[in-house]
Amino acid sequence: MVRELLTELMEERLSDNGRIFWNKAQSELQEGAEGQGFAKLLALASRYAKRQPLGLTETELAAAEGALPGWSPRAWNRLELLRVNLILARPDLPGDSFERDFEAQFRFADEGETCALYRSIPLLPQGERFVWRATEACRTNMQTVFEAIALDSPYPVTHFDDTAWNQLVIKALFLDCPLYRVSGLDQRLSPELTRMALDWAEERHSAGRAYHLGLWLCLGPHDEARVLRLLTDHWPSASETERAAMVLAAERAGQQAWLASVEPQDPEVLPYWQNAKEGRSDQTQFAPLFADDHSAQ
Repeated sequence: MVRELLTELMEERLSDNGRIFWNKAQSELQEGAEGQGFAKLLALASRYAKRQPLGLTETELAAAEGALPGWSPRAWNRLELLRVNLILARPDLPGDSFERDFEAQFRFADEGETCALYRSIPLLPQGERFVWRATEACRTNMQTVFEAIALDSPYPVTHFDDTAWNQLVIKALFLDCPLYRVSGLDQRLSPELTRMALDWAEERHSAGRAYHLGLWLCLGPHDEARVLRLLTDHWPSASETERAAMVLAAERAGQQAWLASVEPQDPEVLPYWQNAKEGRSDQTQFAPLFADDHSAQ
């Protein structure tokens, strides 16, 4: 179902020459193109699709969520879409030959090709084969590559152990990624993750640096005293956007007494406070705030 959706999205956005390339590439893949032959197809794709946003409609985004919950190609560009379709068109996806060749492709891939390879991982059969490769993306210094595996994908929450998962979330926080797009974050708010986020916040405070907005998504109902101290100490100097995130965080962290005590009057904050008071504080509630966040330093 995902493959059919991606093919449909791609064909609507390909030029006539792009369609000719796609049809020829499919024939080559069916004939067994791998190794350098497959790498050549991934490289040639840049002649027929550009790094332009897909501009997906709400209907298309909903179709993606329906096809694979927690997954979205919202941040993909047209070239990535073509390359992922090339990967998924290989007839040997379940086999050992694909696993070996897929890993080999990373050796000489440029940044764009690497992102496409990582974007394909949650869509591949027998996904557990690629856990090591996926965790490698969490060690990279290239934010585009990290986000290709960390955001809009159910793969990490499904396949990463607690150590790898916590490292991914904290790195996303460190890089100031939009953490509401880390699929499954609500389900894996653990005591250890909360502790790591609080440690990060204390280090930022000691260095005189602002918090990133994602901090407030990382606080679960754990380490109550430290969470309460953070909320209480930061509230007076917080921006309206931060305060909106903080009231949602308070509900997530079980700090209902603190939440009731602040009762903000700011028109930007009040709707979020009301949602929090009514128990609506899942990660999607944070989405509008990230577009308005200017607090990171």
